Amino acid sequence: MSTAITFTRYGDPDVLTRAEVDIPEPGPGQVRVRVRAASVNPLDLKIRSGLMAGAFPVRFPVTPGLDAAGVVDAVGEGADAAVGDEVLGATAGGSYGEYALLDRPVAKPRGLSWEVAASLVTVGQTAFRVLGELEVRVGQTLLVHGAGGSVGTVAVQLAAARGLTVIGSAGEHDLERVTGLGATAVRYGEGWAERVKAAAPQGVDAVLDASGAGVLAESVALTGDSARVITIADMTAAQHGVRFSAGTAEDGQSLPELVQLAATGKITLPVWRAYPLDQAATAHADIEARRNRGKVVLLP
Repeated sequence: MSTAITFTRYGDPDVLTRAEVDIPEPGPGQVRVRVRAASVNPLDLKIRSGLMAGAFPVRFPVTPGLDAAGVVDAVGEGADAAVGDEVLGATAGGSYGEYALLDRPVAKPRGLSWEVAASLVTVGQTAFRVLGELEVRVGQTLLVHGAGGSVGTVAVQLAAARGLTVIGSAGEHDLERVTGLGATAVRYGEGWAERVKAAAPQGVDAVLDASGAGVLAESVALTGDSARVITIADMTAAQHGVRFSAGTAEDGQSLPELVQLAATGKITLPVWRAYPLDQAATAHADIEARRNRGKVVLLP
């Protein structure tokens, strides 16, 4: 048996409790890792609360967690890793525990911390995927809502490196950091569209909404075409003719490139706080209260 954080009903963060669970066995192509860091993502909170019950039905008890980094200690048939390898990747069956299964492990470079390695998986793949879906090109202007958040942080850096002009909307406390990532930062809140127009008199070619802050109608007006706006955070997308982008099986193909970009310092991802595994409920509560300024991870 091993220790994990589970929940047996939907609810507030306090439904997350420590439990003894069976040590999982890797299937074909999978590896089992001794978890060194597990990322906490906003989707974990939505699943735990029941908000995503229609899209992500669960079978209780549930071990949350979408991604992890750790040391391989068992290998399934055909897996591309060996016992003792340091790897990261998306998990099958949750990551808030001492052990996790990874479907497509990617080698962790020595210079990449465990915390950043675990944090990069979901947010990095999401940013990479959405930029591809928007089909943005060199010389175009991209507006990123929620540029101070983790997906926004990676998207801004990827877009700037590809030769785009990037406008990033963020809170007052994140404006300086967003500027440092390569974007022209504008403060979100009332009047944001006028501030974007002033910052981008050439117009906006595409919009990535990573904020879910009710910005879709004005974003469509800015681009003149709902097809040029994608959200990963606003469930009212269809009401505005906007695409809601969710993960796909192909997401993992971008991870090796993202890992190398992070290892060489070409993209950065701030980790706000690392909590002991037993404080998973506190980690969820802090994210829900918007206290965090960067990624949150759990350390078993």
